[in-house]
This record gives sequence, C-alpha cells and structure tokens, in this order.
Amino acid sequence: MLKNVCIQGLGFVGAAMAVAVASARSIDGEALYSVVGVDQDTPEGCERVRKLGKGEFPFPTLDNSLLEKVKECYSRGNLITTTDESAYGDADVIVVDIPLDVSYTSDPPYFDLTEFSNAFRSLAKRAKEGALILIESTVPPGTCDKVLSPILDQEIRLREIPPQSVHLAHSFERVMPGENYLASITNFWRVYSANSETSAQICEEFLSSIINVDDFPLMRLSSMTASETAKVMENSYRAANIAFMDEWTKFSEAVGIDLFEITEAIRVRPTHSNIRFPGLGVGGYCLTKDPAFTPAAASQIFNLTKLEFPFVKLLSRVNQSMPQHSVLRLKNMLNGSCDGKNILLCGVSYRGDVGDTRFSPVEIFAQAIKHEGGCIQGFDPFVTEWVETGANMLSELPSAMLYDAIVFTTPHSEFKKINLVKWLGEARPVVLDTVNVVSKAHRSECRDAGIVIESIGRADGL
Repeated sequence: MLKNVCIQGLGFVGAAMAVAVASARSIDGEALYSVVGVDQDTPEGCERVRKLGKGEFPFPTLDNSLLEKVKECYSRGNLITTTDESAYGDADVIVVDIPLDVSYTSDPPYFDLTEFSNAFRSLAKRAKEGALILIESTVPPGTCDKVLSPILDQEIRLREIPPQSVHLAHSFERVMPGENYLASITNFWRVYSANSETSAQICEEFLSSIINVDDFPLMRLSSMTASETAKVMENSYRAANIAFMDEWTKFSEAVGIDLFEITEAIRVRPTHSNIRFPGLGVGGYCLTKDPAFTPAAASQIFNLTKLEFPFVKLLSRVNQSMPQHSVLRLKNMLNGSCDGKNILLCGVSYRGDVGDTRFSPVEIFAQAIKHEGGCIQGFDPFVTEWVETGANMLSELPSAMLYDAIVFTTPHSEFKKINLVKWLGEARPVVLDTVNVVSKAHRSECRDAGIVIESIGRADGL
C-alpha cells in the first residue's frame, strides 16, 4: 500500500516537490507514494491546483524531464491536487512549502509569523499519530524549535494523543528553477534535522527515498535551528558575493577594462571558482530577503537586541542599489536623459529561462526608468503578466523601430540567439546588455553596422 504524502503549497518549490515525491520508485520500480498537493482557495491557488491536477506543470519551464514526470504522475494517478485541508489528516508525511516574507529593506528588518503559524497549526490539528511534518520553507533561525514545536505540542495535548506522536523536522530546499529544475531536488545535497531521534530517522528515510543519496548524501545537523541557519547563511553568502561585484563593475567601466574577462581569469583558481560576475543586480525570492532573517530572528526570537550585522546591512543596501548603475549607464547612452524615451526591456524575470518576477532587479530598474520619464514595455518569453509593476507585456519580440533603447535585463537562452543586426534592420536604438547575453563577436558585428551597444561590467567600446 502506498504511503500518503501531502505537499502544503504548490508554488515554485511545492509543485516541483510534489512531482519529485510522486515520481519516487522502489527497487522494483513501483511507486512509493500517493501525493496530494494542497493550495489555498484563492484564484492563484486554484489555478495551480487545476493545472497540476490535470497533468500540467503550473509554471513555464524548459525542464523536459519535469514536464514528462508530471504527465506520468497524472497518468498513473498518484498525484492529485485540492484546496481541501482535510487531506492532511490522511498523510504519513506533510511537506510544508509555503512562503514567509520579511521586510528586508527596513531597519531593523522584521517578519510576521502569524500567517505561517496559522498554516502550520492547520497541520498540527489534523496530522495523525506517527506522521512527519517536514518544513522545507525558508524560515528565521529558531522558528521550528521556539515557535512551531510549541504549537505542535499544544495541539497534541488538546487532541489527547501521546506526546511526540507527531514528528517535526526541517530540511530546507535548494530548488533551482531552470533546465535542471527537477534534478535540483532529486540529485542534490540535503541538510536536515529534527526534534527527536525518531523524527530524524523518519525524515532521513523519507528524503532517501526521493533523493539520489548515493551520489548526494544527506547531512544531518545537531538542531533544527542549525538547519534553518544553514539556509539563510548560504543565501547570505551568495548575496554578499554578488554585492561584492558592484564596486568592481564601476571601477572596470571607469578605467577601460572588461570585468568578465577578469572574473574568468580568477575562476581558474579552485578556491575562487564561485566568484560572481557583473549584472543588473541580485534578484529572486531567496537572495534578496533571506539575509535579513537572521538579524530579525536575533531580536524577535532570541531577544538578542545588541547583536550587530554590518555585513548583512551593507550587502542588502548595495544589492538594492545595483540596478541604479544600469540606469545611469543607459542615460549616458541616451545623451543624459531617459525622459520621453521608449525603452524595451528584454526579460523581466530574476533568472534566465524562468518565469518568476518576484523580487526581480528588473522591477527596480523599471521603476527608476519611469521615474526618469522613460516609457517601458517588456518582452519575456516566460512571463505574460508582470504583476508587480502592471507594465505592458508583449507576446512576441516587436519591431525595433518603435524604441529608442533596448535593454537586455534577463539572460534567457532565447535572447542569446538573437541576431541584433538582422532584428534591428534600419532601426538604431541604443542597446544595453546588463546580463552578458551578447557575445564579443556579435558586439563587434553590431558596431560595424553602426549600432551603439554597451555592456554592464565592460567599458564603452568593449
């Protein structure tokens, strides 16, 4: 008999996790789990439930493996979806994949656990004896031990079932939407911890059944707080690495050198292979906000009001301001002003080949252009509606004759294949590449054709 697994939240993480779990197989090739994906009874939640429930992945993706697995799960009938929370009562494992925001631009940063705690309580009220509740969501350090565990204990007492009969564990996701979307779950390292030895064993058994642990062994940490900290710390490190490039970008452009060339030379050294590169700025749901979780947790959960986090404050400030540099570069290309100029943004997602506009640096860039008086239109093969800005999104690449400037703002594979000389024809808008999608050879070809094209991270003419 198949074990029952519920996934709470069918966003970019939860939807892929539901497919990964439903695709898990025994040694004999038999399905291990019957999976129910649960989302809120809202227009957005219902649309995700509808699509995944009929064998369609609810987000655009180039990962053919993921798309095939969704269809297989639908045909096999072991992945269904609903908005009915009563489904949690039948689950052997409940995986929590709901978002938690933090006011990362405020000083000090602040989070509100009310909605997240209420959603967790809905599980604690229903989870059967022996069930595992696995938190995959990124949460402030201390959330599981100091907020969720007390809620679980309280609900267990109210239901008069044995103490610790419902298990709690934390194992943060490292999902990377893109061409290896599904593999970022099934073929990637996992960290985990739990509230008891038994809970840890159940968690390890579950994760080992969906992850290739032979090549990507699990790592158990000593506490759930340690596991929570690992997630926000690794994302803070990544965000700091990106912020570090800001001043070198400006320096390189000012003194006439190519920072991409420089970073490639540095990457050959193994200890520096993960150095980042110039760009529009940091974006996405994790790197923008996650660094703020620990300073906020220090004061809100641990009452450590005197702890300072100067690096976190600086990297957040730098990353929020990075798109402004691209605005200044574009203004210079437009003779000092964007006022009244028609500007096409090629890409509004935060990441290449992904349709996720949450916390995209393109949003900051677009707002700054509008403030300068520029008129914005966007084209993104993965995005039909830019919810955060309400900007007009085109369904196909338009005539370049309509624009004074074209800015590449997301490194989609499709943009790397564009022949600018052919597309522009007789049109001569200026072209700014903020995400390195135009090759050196093609930049040279464009300039030979009289096209003004520049790149963030490179001095004029490079």
